[in-house]
Amino acid sequence: MEKIHAIITEVKPDSLLVHDRITHQEILVHTNCTCNLQVNDRIMILYNGIMTMSIPPQIHAVRIFRTRSH
Repeated sequence: MEKIHAIITEVKPDSLLVHDRITHQEILVHTNCTCNLQVNDRIMILYNGIMTMSIPPQIHAVRIFRTRSH
């Protein structure tokens, strides 16, 4: 399982656009639930390690956790 620490920049019903805090790239995250998530939330995304080479890259989240601001 891979993880990404990110900040949400856009919320849609079945996906999130996030800014990866490590690589500084935008990533489209497909997920079953965007409920209770908002723009500017800091999150950790667990995914299977597969990322498309599209622009922006895309992943399928296995689990999303809200993290604390630092």
